[in-house]
Amino acid sequence: MSTPEISFEFFPPQTPEGVEKLRTVRNRLAALNPAFFSVTFGAGGSTQERTLDVVLEIQAEGRSAAPHLSCVGSSRNRVRDILSRYRDAGIRRIVALRGDLPSGMADPGEFRHANELVEFIRAETGDHFLLEVAAYPEWHPQARSAQEDMRNFKRKVDAGANAAITQFFYNADAYEHFVNTARAQGIVIPIVPGIMPIGSFTKLARFADACGAELPRWMRRKFEGYGDDTASIRAFGLDVVTALCQRLLEQGAPGIHFYTLNQSELSLEIVRRLSSGTPA
Repeated sequence: MSTPEISFEFFPPQTPEGVEKLRTVRNRLAALNPAFFSVTFGAGGSTQERTLDVVLEIQAEGRSAAPHLSCVGSSRNRVRDILSRYRDAGIRRIVALRGDLPSGMADPGEFRHANELVEFIRAETGDHFLLEVAAYPEWHPQARSAQEDMRNFKRKVDAGANAAITQFFYNADAYEHFVNTARAQGIVIPIVPGIMPIGSFTKLARFADACGAELPRWMRRKFEGYGDDTASIRAFGLDVVTALCQRLLEQGAPGIHFYTLNQSELSLEIVRRLSSGTPA
């Protein structure tokens, strides 16, 4: 199987040691020639400066950077200023999200939904930015139904989104059904599956519970059976995620977006297996 178009997500480090570690991770992953590196944006813009620092460094290395931009808790003036700084830095791609309201903050700000952010970016900057938005094959946890969630997704697309990246999942049928439903709604933009490699079952379960992603029962039971056997957990996780990626690409997924957690080893191995055709 030929290497798919891939991209990788990082979070902005909090310490000098984390900054150095991420440079090493980024250099390793850059060898795979990814379409872009994305960098997350904390609740209410709490990591704004650190996000910008990482993005500027990626750009300076001659690679494509896609900062996340979340709007909840923000004003139009603040978002306008961020857009100006990104534009001046030569950024051409943004991941536009609603985001979460910081703990203790009651005011949602001037934006309530991601489609409003997409509309605002288009009004302010025209077609300068390629805009990625979020998609949820297993529904957004706050959506009342799958139908409501699809309507929300379509609003973001109609507002001017160019592509979508999904929340991570381990059920290929959920992705296939979501894409087919979107196409039936007239949505034609690329919908790239977001994939989280598995290095720790405890950490994975915590993330899944927090964002509403389903961990199939058979996976949970298998991981639980390994106990503290980290080598077996890692090996099983690599097999599961590689097989998932293979199936998604065979279904026609336009690429894979890896949630790296600022690590490189698992993503590198998965892509190596995909490129070599190594059975999962």
